Amino acid sequence: MFKYIGSKRVFIPTLGTLAQQSEAKSAVDLFTGTTRVAQEFKRQGLVTTACDIATYSHVLAQTYVATDSAEINEDELRTALQKLNELPGDPGYFTETFCQRSRFFQPKNGARIDAIRNQIETEYKESQLYPLLLTSLMEAADRVDSTIGVQMAYLKQWAPRSYNDLEMRMPVLTPGKGQAVLGDAMQVIDELPPTELLYLDPPYNQHRYYTNYHIWETLVRWDEPEVYGVACKRVDAKEAETKSVFNYKRTMKDAFFDLLTRAKAGLVVISYNNESWISAAQMRDHLLEIGCESVVSLGFEHTRYVGAKTGIHSPTGQKVGSVSHTKNMEWVFVAGSRAQVSATVRGFEENVLREFSG
Repeated sequence: MFKYIGSKRVFIPTLGTLAQQSEAKSAVDLFTGTTRVAQEFKRQGLVTTACDIATYSHVLAQTYVATDSAEINEDELRTALQKLNELPGDPGYFTETFCQRSRFFQPKNGARIDAIRNQIETEYKESQLYPLLLTSLMEAADRVDSTIGVQMAYLKQWAPRSYNDLEMRMPVLTPGKGQAVLGDAMQVIDELPPTELLYLDPPYNQHRYYTNYHIWETLVRWDEPEVYGVACKRVDAKEAETKSVFNYKRTMKDAFFDLLTRAKAGLVVISYNNESWISAAQMRDHLLEIGCESVVSLGFEHTRYVGAKTGIHSPTGQKVGSVSHTKNMEWVFVAGSRAQVSATVRGFEENVLREFSG
């Protein structure tokens, strides 16, 4: 999986244990991002639905959640990957935009990305391998980029990994059933059937995934959009429909509480940290207001995203601020019936910050 702010990579064992102990048979990951959490739920045997508004995230969900590894011909996939890996570079829009106008990738790898992406679109568009090959290409590109993990800027000097040759690899698939849903969570929540476990990890601040990962959006859509700025962001990033209510302080809290009110789930699990615009007390109170008998908050200290360590810089790269803190408190709220919440958090007693009952 590629570098991603807000990734729950270090919490996967915790979330997997919670899902297993909940004894839920179905789960929804409503803001799935890289699908790490949804994949873990699927590995634990839950029939999982992964939702997101980003096209690149939908492709990841099609690959890692909706695809049953038992139904994929591995030899056919391996042959396709080998064929694509052997293609010579053919520079086009991607190379011009992200290697010449900007410096996210070395031109040699940009040209290979152009060639491979064109071939995927031409030869595999109607194949069940299509999302798997797109996922493999995204992950291959991520391994040779020249960023600190987000695509709002690139490094002044080429990252050592950027000199490596792009190589597509076999995605590690999981057996079992799942579903991928593309759409805005505020609409999707009403369209989904009831689920036994609902996992929520929405954007909690101003950082927009659409602009932080605009290259993946373009790579998947392959639509050659008009771009702007030093980072060559998609011009549609300026349009209202690409902006989320969760990225604005004045709308985030009400939108999230409205979403919770409309949720159809037996157990709600929420990832949350101390940089959020919602306080722990507000989160607790609303969960109790919507009828949850019990709310438990588990606390985990963890290191902030790597970008926090580099300081604050102006658009020209000049350091203009200092790092305030390098650690965050990450909380996981578990809410539902008293019996199920108690069973779900079993063994996490040392992490329980507070337990509340309605």
